[in-house]
Amino acid sequence: MSKLNRARLLAGCASIVIASSAQAHVTKLDILRVEPAFGGVHFGETGTYERVVGIVHGELDPNAPANAIIQDLALAPRNARGMVEYTTDLDLIRPADPAKSNNILLFDVMNRGNKRALTLYNADMRGTATALNNNEVTGDGFLQKQGTTVISFGWQGDVAPGENRLLTHLPVAKNKDGSPVTGVVRSELTTLAPTTTLNLSSGWFTTMTHTSYPTVETDNTKPLSGGFLPTLTVRSRENAPREVMPASAWHFGACDKPNDTQICLPGGFQPGKLYEVIYRAKDPMVMGIGFAIARDMGAFLQHAEKDSAGTPNPVVHGAKVKSVIFGQSQSGRFIRSMIALGFNKGEDGKQVFDAAIPHIGGGLMPLNIRFSQPGRAWGQQVDHDYPAYDFPFTYASETDPLTGRTQGILDRCEASKTCPLIFHMATALEIWEGRQSLGLTDPLGVRDMKDPGNVRTFIMASTQHAPVSLPLPAKPPFGTCQQQGNPNPHTWTMRAAFMNMVGWVRDGKAPPASIKPQVSDKTLVAPDRVLFPAIPATNYGGLPRPEPRFTGTISTLHVLDFGPDYRNGDSSGVITQEPPKSGTASYGILVPQVDADGIDVAGVRDVYLGAPIGTYTSWNAFRPDLFDGGFCNFQGSFIPFAATKAEREAAGDPRLSLEERYPTKDAYVASVKSASDKLVAQRMMLAADAARVVAEAEADGVRSGP
Repeated sequence: MSKLNRARLLAGCASIVIASSAQAHVTKLDILRVEPAFGGVHFGETGTYERVVGIVHGELDPNAPANAIIQDLALAPRNARGMVEYTTDLDLIRPADPAKSNNILLFDVMNRGNKRALTLYNADMRGTATALNNNEVTGDGFLQKQGTTVISFGWQGDVAPGENRLLTHLPVAKNKDGSPVTGVVRSELTTLAPTTTLNLSSGWFTTMTHTSYPTVETDNTKPLSGGFLPTLTVRSRENAPREVMPASAWHFGACDKPNDTQICLPGGFQPGKLYEVIYRAKDPMVMGIGFAIARDMGAFLQHAEKDSAGTPNPVVHGAKVKSVIFGQSQSGRFIRSMIALGFNKGEDGKQVFDAAIPHIGGGLMPLNIRFSQPGRAWGQQVDHDYPAYDFPFTYASETDPLTGRTQGILDRCEASKTCPLIFHMATALEIWEGRQSLGLTDPLGVRDMKDPGNVRTFIMASTQHAPVSLPLPAKPPFGTCQQQGNPNPHTWTMRAAFMNMVGWVRDGKAPPASIKPQVSDKTLVAPDRVLFPAIPATNYGGLPRPEPRFTGTISTLHVLDFGPDYRNGDSSGVITQEPPKSGTASYGILVPQVDADGIDVAGVRDVYLGAPIGTYTSWNAFRPDLFDGGFCNFQGSFIPFAATKAEREAAGDPRLSLEERYPTKDAYVASVKSASDKLVAQRMMLAADAARVVAEAEADGVRSGP
């Protein structure tokens, strides 16, 4: 080989190395501290864990095709290299002995800055948000005993500091001349206690944990360009007419001091009302960068040896290591949107995450929007008309008769061959309140949709969005709801799913088939076809409970028009129409059919449904004084069985009593064992978890409460 050709080869190799290291665009990793995790607790054969806390510095090329979809990236300030910079918090736990790793990197997508993976997968997790975010609580150490590395990072730019939430710092978009970018913002305001001052971001889910977009003008009586004036309206429930409040009745700022991020109503904001302020805001963060952060963090931690300054990659990585991105609720929607927008393809064209587990995360994440409000969710009453449920709904491509589009969530990753293996995990509440049936059927709810080969869907029957904490309230009122909440846990099902996913992604072992209600077998039906039993008001155990308010109501969905600059197909763009105009045609939303006890007949029926002590529902009603008693947000119900036949007959309860179901302790234990054995055979409960539940039944007998 000639010297010239050798020089060219070496130069080419060098450029490949440089390009490879730069593709992740994690430019610097500041390790703030490395410390023993969980106080040095040993986790079986894995041993102890270490915690690594740091700050990640990254940058994005606004001219790169991989970043072209990011809204307003072109308007972000650039450094001397023409790049857009961001920083984000990093907090990870890893086996202290790298040889004890199970070769699984579990990327925990933060929910409003809070960690969720350990709380879900480890049983017996109890502690404050600060303690959980500080990794001070171990529970039973399930993930640690497996040798799993858990990686947490910030992505949401409007999360406020506090409780050790993980933050990210994103650039603010500016016009080319340096002037502020402005635009219309609609903020739905709610409160659980009378108050005169709220933050402009004070929604049901956002309260004090999210920052607010400032108004361009604090004088709400001063017309802006085009004659625009901000408005404040109020209504008693989502479908009630908006009543406009006069401009003289409110103003921007605290009641004792004007400012540009709060609103004052001297007459008082009241609980159970939906207030809505529409105003012109300024200084939007480039929120869509959050998707690129997940992409680039995933690529860097899986493949890079070190950052540009020589700081080593803090986790075990390499060809044998597999990555699983996990997100709960808001974060599950983040994962679905990240995949839909093509961010599971790195800038080098390679697949980033090997697998994904979006949990209770139906719908999509409206992150890639100017003046995005990613802390908003969906609901029958609150946040009903935010862009959380644009078509496409299913992973496989389908045609929407309402918009005429043919799309699927996996379209982009299928085209680039970068689709991860996916476990879509949801509860039946997401079907009742969150329109989740649209992910199971065609848009009109006429026929079932088949999952693609890389996807499995598991619907957890008769569970609510997140199980209510025990003990349940011992007397009314039951929080904001009419019934006690549903404590049916996700943990045992999710642990089995995690191990099934590890077997699939790491070991090539095929997982169980999807388990979900279906149109074809009439386990997924129209709301007015649900055969819910006529359960009366009761006083079991001396605790008065009202008659369950079953109305067959659902959280409807129409095509929403947010203006010509909003791209519904990507849940991206610029919103100019607020409130959105609603189409007249409805999507076909279905719900699960129930048995004689009011428990879902299809889906993953966990051991508590196999040996029930009451009715578990995936819906509840607000107290009558809140939003006229509409769906109690994210809450199901627990309605206990009578203790005896005489008690139930006196109440007129059609459901069998505990003594009729379980005449002896042995009968109850046998029921628990039969249910758990069935779940183990389905690979939807781990044998060790089944043994624990059976042992509890043997020790305690028939449970008197959840």
